[in-house]
Amino acid sequence: MRPAPIPYCDQERHARRPRAKLRPRASISGILCGMVMVIVMLMLVPATIALAQEAGSPGGIVAIDVAIEADADETRLVFKLNGPLEGRALHTGSPERVIIDLPRVNFQLPADQARAAGLISHFRYGLFARERSRVVIDLAGPALATSLSSRERESDGAHFFTITLTPVDPEGFTQAVARDSQDLAETAARNGAIAAQISELDDRPVIVIDPGHGGVDPGAVAPGGVLEKDLVLAFGLRLRERLEESGRYQVIMTRDEDVFVSLADRVRIAREARADLFISIHADSISSAPQVSGLTVYTGSEQASDAESARLAERENRADAAAGVEEERIDTGVGDILMDLTRRETRGFSHGFARYLVEEMESVARLNRNPLRQAGFRVLRAPDVPSVLVELGYLSSRRDIALLRSKEWRDKTTQSMAEAIGTYFTVRFANRGLAPVSP
Repeated sequence: MRPAPIPYCDQERHARRPRAKLRPRASISGILCGMVMVIVMLMLVPATIALAQEAGSPGGIVAIDVAIEADADETRLVFKLNGPLEGRALHTGSPERVIIDLPRVNFQLPADQARAAGLISHFRYGLFARERSRVVIDLAGPALATSLSSRERESDGAHFFTITLTPVDPEGFTQAVARDSQDLAETAARNGAIAAQISELDDRPVIVIDPGHGGVDPGAVAPGGVLEKDLVLAFGLRLRERLEESGRYQVIMTRDEDVFVSLADRVRIAREARADLFISIHADSISSAPQVSGLTVYTGSEQASDAESARLAERENRADAAAGVEEERIDTGVGDILMDLTRRETRGFSHGFARYLVEEMESVARLNRNPLRQAGFRVLRAPDVPSVLVELGYLSSRRDIALLRSKEWRDKTTQSMAEAIGTYFTVRFANRGLAPVSP
């Protein structure tokens, strides 16, 4: 019988914080004054927003429609906006793509919009960082972005941002890729707002929740336009809420909105926070096998447990490429003997937590026929942070989609996951100094 979760802290790693001092009781007049100030501020908010949009603030730009115009000489991707927009075009190879970096744009585009014509085989869009957006265009053949233009229609004040693509020979495209490679690497810098969370830690265990994909990288797409990035973010936010309700943990999200975060940055966030646990949340799709369904828990391993797991890891490891980001090497300290021993210990903790998860969740979630698996996921490569990747289900399964979109299912599943986390820390801290649960 597993021990019940109890309050704890890792006394060998952290020091307790002093209790906060009680604040003096506020006076009635002070409370009334504060209420008046709040009301005045709320009255001013709409006017402030309107002024920001009127001034062309990047935060106020909304894209409401998009169209592809193709002819023999060029292809144009045209976004309809509520204000003027400027951008920068970059090119990348393997595969051939055009990357358009923009200020923050709120994309409110029709889900059924055509995504291919002329030189465009597909395009996607979304937040690339807190205040930056990106459009990624997969090319049907070598082409350059020869023009980025913004114009206003006088009749109704609508703005149109046009990306013009022109065919080019393979050598010319290769030269453009070489020219833009350094700029692309620089634009992949980590989001500073996420890093700021790390300086606010206290003495409780640190848990990093990692909703997969995000922003310009949608992840798996189900029939009807259901996106993996949205489902896993909703689940991650509910899990954070559940954990914070207990007061036992500090929770860091690699993303708490629809924004892109690279695989290397996800690992870096966990390591810099000296996280005690890293949980990556996903929901895959296998169009060739719609009968495959159920929740699966993965741990990291250079050798996949089966061919299906290997294929999944390969797809997830290409997430950065979907956003036009070059793969960044994740330093795991392999050459360091001490780090190698740490990695083995960490892997044992990861396997132990994975088993607790499956045990707790089998009563509330539909599990895959083989719910405990291993594969070489890049996001699980932190050598000193116990890490798991949870596939909540498959977007190629109608039954799984119905569950993933259900608030009731999400509530039950996050509760079971929180109980597994409590058991994991109770056992781990009760056995400090002893060998971890072996895989």
